Amino acid sequence: MTGTGKDTLISRRLPHLRADFTASLVVFLVALPLCVGVAVASGVPAELGLVTGIVGGIVTGLMRGSSLQVSGPAAGLTVLVFDAVKEFGLPALGAIVLAAGLLQVLMGALRLGRYFRAISVAVVEGMLAGIGLVLIAGQLYPALAAKAPDSGLVKMAGLPGAFLDAPGDGTALASLALCAGTVAVLVLWRRAPATVRTVPGPLVAVGLATAAALAFGLPVATVEVKGLLGSVQPPPLDAVTGLASPGVLGTVLAFTLIASAESLFSAAAVDRLHDGPRTAYDRELMAQGAGNTVCGLLGALPMTAVIVRSAANVQAGARTKASRVLHGVWLLLFAALLPQALAYIPIPALAGVLIHAGARLVPVRALAALWREHRGEALILGATAVSIVAVSMFEGVLIGLALAVVKTAWEASHLKLEVVDEGAGPVDARLSGNATFLRLPKILDSLESLPPDRPVRLDLSGLHHLDHACRTALENWAERHSATAAEPVRVTPGPGPLRAEAA
Repeated sequence: MTGTGKDTLISRRLPHLRADFTASLVVFLVALPLCVGVAVASGVPAELGLVTGIVGGIVTGLMRGSSLQVSGPAAGLTVLVFDAVKEFGLPALGAIVLAAGLLQVLMGALRLGRYFRAISVAVVEGMLAGIGLVLIAGQLYPALAAKAPDSGLVKMAGLPGAFLDAPGDGTALASLALCAGTVAVLVLWRRAPATVRTVPGPLVAVGLATAAALAFGLPVATVEVKGLLGSVQPPPLDAVTGLASPGVLGTVLAFTLIASAESLFSAAAVDRLHDGPRTAYDRELMAQGAGNTVCGLLGALPMTAVIVRSAANVQAGARTKASRVLHGVWLLLFAALLPQALAYIPIPALAGVLIHAGARLVPVRALAALWREHRGEALILGATAVSIVAVSMFEGVLIGLALAVVKTAWEASHLKLEVVDEGAGPVDARLSGNATFLRLPKILDSLESLPPDRPVRLDLSGLHHLDHACRTALENWAERHSATAAEPVRVTPGPGPLRAEAA
């Protein structure tokens, strides 16, 4: 068979191979600095970020769910991973990620993936905004060659002092200059000519920072390299048995819920970027769970679908899941053949990449628009973000969810009372909307203000819902009013049994 014949056979079996191959290289170049940066910011060896990227590409990439979505270590889980490693130790991280992955697989098997779309968008955006703020605050410390405090509030409070101390420290000034230059390249890269932007901005920014640090001999910290095999450590047995403790169990639930929500919301966003097959949410949740299970067994970082890599994949012309699998292969080859190259990367440059990523998680413009149109949603977003900064990730999300439920319950109990009193004859009172116990004081105050000696016609036909508490209260009020009025209260029934006439 001739070379042309072989090419024809390949093109028939893999019609999109060329497009997917090109896209995989672009995604690899985007993912490489982000994998390393997320790992360093999470307080784990840089190679573990590459391991998660490899698993996200090869394992999750081969599975069905979302064909063009790319998974790997995400900035959104950095704060939670850092806290987990600090509190429970690095060996426990693998057990936590393993348990979270198995839980994701179970939820996908139970077809719960679609229900994540019902989570309030304000809570999710507030979660991402809170993560972004903590991430920015935390990464400003390595940008200043300083050690970051533990809690979010202390990080925020300590930044002014860290900046005031920087002018007298040459190492701090060099680190800050390198970080600021990295952020500047990332911001300005979007305005570069389209032909130049084919090279991913994060790679260019980190590459230029690395070259500058080497050329000028800047006294900045660089990534510590341990080797791929030396970094991979399956969770020990005592870490697995420790999953039963309340603190670890809460962290597992936080990993599971946040990683699942971020992945499935990312899938919805990616679906809007292309015209190919839509995401099967339950299968995608199982694919994410399978990837996290493998990451847990290897002692690596947790994974989520990452919108930055996924958008780069679509924009680079990917057509099938082959592009994301190939990107995982390129990460594996780099980690196996060129691990020592990581030792030249300055940590302030990675901090700049993550500061830029954290800033993109804070929806400033969306919050302003939300405040103009839906102030309740804007307040939930803000409260969730502030709670994450002030308390912790898990508690902040729970607070946001609780506020969303309260807001929904309050809006669902919307009630309108119309009273028509012509001065003589019966008084007409009409209730419409949803009569729940939340509105019971308003209902009773309005009805008890009606003239006690006049007959009343109570129309409940406009109610969509009448709960037991309101039904009982209306019956009791009707009996009391009928005892003093010339005629019994006449009721036009609504939902549920309510006596049409009270004697």
